[in-house]
Amino acid sequence: MPLPMDPHTPPAAAAAPTTSYPATTKQARGHIDGVLTDVSSTAFSDKILITIVQDGRLAQWIHVPLEASNPTATDQYLPSAAAEDSLLPMTHLTPKTLLGASNSERETIGQLYAAQIASSIANRNPDERRTVLVGLGLRKVEASREDFFDVVDLVKECL
Repeated sequence: MPLPMDPHTPPAAAAAPTTSYPATTKQARGHIDGVLTDVSSTAFSDKILITIVQDGRLAQWIHVPLEASNPTATDQYLPSAAAEDSLLPMTHLTPKTLLGASNSERETIGQLYAAQIASSIANRNPDERRTVLVGLGLRKVEASREDFFDVVDLVKECL
């Protein structure tokens, strides 16, 4: 017969988990166009959260499902060896702005970043089906091609 639990011991303390927290987080930091940029990636069981922060701001949220909306068409979107070298995001990805994007230019650039990041994730692991959630807090909307790919490369360090 088990001993009764001490009534002053909270139930959570009696059954403390022995495993580590299930979400894996990675971080990277670098300068993009002279601005300190912090990137983090947190892998949850159902989503991959990416944040890109400059000047402590986080102003826009975009989600990108990695699964094709038409389940019968997914085979045609699997990355090939040539797709790994492609600079264009996968065409089946449909980024959607959830919050932020005060104007159409900011929304378009944010969706481009999100689609490119989601493509990088899908190219690394063709079996990945989680939704990618990207939080952006960039100082400037406009970015040179070099700055754009510097941000994407910084994110790749966290994947």
